[in-house]
Amino acid sequence: MTSFNAKRVRSDIPQLNRVVFDHPITYLDTASTSLQPNAVIDAMSRYYQLRHANVHRAVYQTASEATAAYEGSREAVARFINAPGGAGEVVFTKNATESFNLLAKSWGAKNLVAGDVVLVSEMEHHANIVPWFQLREQTGIEVRFIPTTDDYRLDLSGLDELMRGVRLLSITGMSNVLGTINPINELAAVAHRYGALIAVDGAQSVAHQPTDVVALDVDFLIFTGHKMLGPTGIGVFWTREDILDAMPPFLGGGGMIADVRTDGYTPANGPTRFEAGTPPIAEAVGLHAAVLYLEGLGMTNVVRHERALAGDALTRLALDFEGRVRVIGPSDMTDRGGVISLDVEGVHPHDVAQVLDQFGVCVRPGHHCAKPLMRRFGLAATVRASYGPYSLTKDTDVLIEALGHAVKMFG
Repeated sequence: MTSFNAKRVRSDIPQLNRVVFDHPITYLDTASTSLQPNAVIDAMSRYYQLRHANVHRAVYQTASEATAAYEGSREAVARFINAPGGAGEVVFTKNATESFNLLAKSWGAKNLVAGDVVLVSEMEHHANIVPWFQLREQTGIEVRFIPTTDDYRLDLSGLDELMRGVRLLSITGMSNVLGTINPINELAAVAHRYGALIAVDGAQSVAHQPTDVVALDVDFLIFTGHKMLGPTGIGVFWTREDILDAMPPFLGGGGMIADVRTDGYTPANGPTRFEAGTPPIAEAVGLHAAVLYLEGLGMTNVVRHERALAGDALTRLALDFEGRVRVIGPSDMTDRGGVISLDVEGVHPHDVAQVLDQFGVCVRPGHHCAKPLMRRFGLAATVRASYGPYSLTKDTDVLIEALGHAVKMFG
């Protein structure tokens, strides 16, 4: 595929052929997990059918092919994010949450001491909060939060004061609740001016916009395969080679060693030092296929398409449900992605989602692993709709129709 066509992308997604409750699926839950195109499913099937073997171990033909496929995925991911040191800077984990634990329990445990500060924001996913609280319990670091404004942006008015003593700024590229796209370049410049490093949660952003770690000037980038048309079970941890080389292993066992003796061990060099045991081989193959697929679509095309859909949805929601449905997020598309969280007046989000399900509409009700943000706006949960490259305007049509039934039913 060399150009972007949403209908063609849609035809590549077999799950979108399903019918539930006599309705075709309207999939609006990409922020939770994306759907896989045939290219990803077929690549993983071919691996299992033709070259299933463990990697970095045997020398027979299929094992060599499996290793080449696994390492080829690392190279593709490095290219996709423009890692300056190439594949040697890309570590595979099982998801973004594990990647944040790697950051906290390896880099953080080695480099942070009592009194050092990790600065996050109120709009973070729990994966970028809980590991820092755990490290706080172990070492006595301080965890600070950048507040969120009433218009759903980072409140940077007091950033200089917040940065005092900060060793790491760890921030989401795009909120999985608000859709807010944060000014990573600006934040990176501030962090570096204070002598701090910056980590970015790219779980939402990498899948929906071009990502260049050099241009962003970040020190760590974390994201996951299943939100970028790839499979579950594989995440990515990127950092510069000099930082990675100085980090101690996170997990111990086979595959991550150069030598083991009766008096100790020597860890391997490079990313494999952090990939103990049998890694997610088939998942890496699927991620490689997803990267190739997204590159074929063109990430600038993807972001343009999703922004148009989200902008149209915001306009229609404001017109059709004024006073009954509140968007929890920016009301326009300035620095905003295709995640739309809704609060239906007087109706629990789970009730709304169950009504939408009767129309085949797949959305997520809940706190979205972002309870501090929910508390900030006095909410227990929202209903979240989110777009992907396979989404069409007709998906919004069905959402609006189904939401109208929900509002009327509970009115």
